[in-house]
Amino acid sequence: MRVLNVAAAQMGPIQKAETRQKVVARMLALMDEAKARGADLIVYPELALTTFFPRWHMKDQAEVDAWFERDMPNAATQPLFERSARHGMAMSFGYAELTPEGHHFNTAILTDKRARIIGKYRKVHLPGHTEFDPGRSFQHLEKRYFEPGDLGFPVWRALGGVIGMCICNDRRWPETYRVMGLQGVEMIVLGYNTPSMNSQKADEGAPKRLFHNRLSVQAGAYQNSTFVVAVAKAGSEDGHPMIGGSLIVDPDGEIVAEAKTEGDELLVHACDLDDTAFGKNTIFDFARHRRIEHYGLITSQTGAVAPE
Repeated sequence: MRVLNVAAAQMGPIQKAETRQKVVARMLALMDEAKARGADLIVYPELALTTFFPRWHMKDQAEVDAWFERDMPNAATQPLFERSARHGMAMSFGYAELTPEGHHFNTAILTDKRARIIGKYRKVHLPGHTEFDPGRSFQHLEKRYFEPGDLGFPVWRALGGVIGMCICNDRRWPETYRVMGLQGVEMIVLGYNTPSMNSQKADEGAPKRLFHNRLSVQAGAYQNSTFVVAVAKAGSEDGHPMIGGSLIVDPDGEIVAEAKTEGDELLVHACDLDDTAFGKNTIFDFARHRRIEHYGLITSQTGAVAPE
């Protein structure tokens, strides 16, 4: 058995006016609870340090950059790293990254149990749009504020297994899981901030969005025989509601833990990474069953092209 006790640290809403210090205090409280419950790894949401600022249309680059972290750790987040090291607990969380070269990414990191950063992922599948859209009920300007990730979908040997990361919209794309699956991934951790309503389809509300959340995560887990830990930032941020539904899914695609609230809530589950072996060696034995000579369209084109 290779048991990894993972804590999915769902966070309630973060209002636009809240400071990083106040948010980090909430994250520390969740980390302390995770320690008390025997967690080896705690996973926080996408953009865990701030409100989901891409809903706001901003023209001043200095205003935009104020939401980004230039260093990690920094003064505001150093307490997380210190507490993580003291507890002997690895962690993963998302944040907006501004690189020394001036690039802007939606980023997540993974640390070891000594709070040393051992992995970094930058969101590849950016949803939304670049300019103000009056036809939407609210804005979703990730394509305006972030660049597509440039690191691909790496995995890391860590915590006794093979760990990968992705962020929010990435979870909807089967390629996300498959690229990591081809590297033998045993646990994928991801954070998300998902609005409770589709800004372009008013009748698609929270129940449908929660259904799609479960569907995407469960399919990715099953089809690649991996655990998936999906963690929300939820609730109403300055009047903009987001779904909760944080969940931990096993390699059979079954939900083994799921959040019940839209606030700060901790899910802890003992994941035996050896449970990933059966699916990898039978139904999804890639070496025996994949037929890559028929998959060319997946990497040779983007948009769908129907036959004439």
